[in-house]
Amino acid sequence: MRTTILPSMLEILTRNYNYRNKAVRLYEIGKVYFARPDGMADEPKLLCLGGYGGGMDFFQLKGAVERILAGLRITDVTFEAEHDNPSYHPGRCAKVYAGGKLLGVLGQIHPLAAANYGVDAELYTAELWLGELLAARGATPVYTPLPRFPAVTRDIAIVCAADIPVAKLSACILAAGGQYLKGCELFDVYTGAPIPVGYKSVAFSLTLRADDQTLTDDHAEETMQSVLKALKETFNATIR
Repeated sequence: MRTTILPSMLEILTRNYNYRNKAVRLYEIGKVYFARPDGMADEPKLLCLGGYGGGMDFFQLKGAVERILAGLRITDVTFEAEHDNPSYHPGRCAKVYAGGKLLGVLGQIHPLAAANYGVDAELYTAELWLGELLAARGATPVYTPLPRFPAVTRDIAIVCAADIPVAKLSACILAAGGQYLKGCELFDVYTGAPIPVGYKSVAFSLTLRADDQTLTDDHAEETMQSVLKALKETFNATIR
């Protein structure tokens, strides 16, 4: 009896790859089985996402997972790098938690595993515990009026040590942004020249808005300076 539905997803992705489908996005829900000391079995359900091609990468997959969590109104979500899962690329894998409770794992299938299936493409999958997702879902949403005033976006690119998790950078930005910062979205991670060895460039798009007036340039600039100061003091990050 299976303890993961990952092989099933990989077989389906492989079949599509062999049929020369250039871009695929799939999901599957299925049971897995774990023996209990009393001789019975637990049969939790897993939600598995899978895909390749069409610009698919780790961040696109992470975004899909984030949209699922947002749709279930799950809060206090964190992603932590995972380097020891043999099924996944050690540099493109993460565990996802809500309130410290493990919800699942996502990332690029290890290239050697993909090669074993005869696939010469980057395969991406996410395995999420369906029961944990439903248990963590938030309360029924309350109507919130649309914002009365326009938002502005500001992009920042910083250079920091390569081992600093993006989730910690994002949390620092949100904590430092104050009342005008409404959103923070990662859009680029880069290593290589001219970035020094052991460092990386990380770029975010920040959404700024005032609730009671049109945001002024001065307020936007104050917010950005507060964010950059916090990143410098916390991670010794510098603006690129």
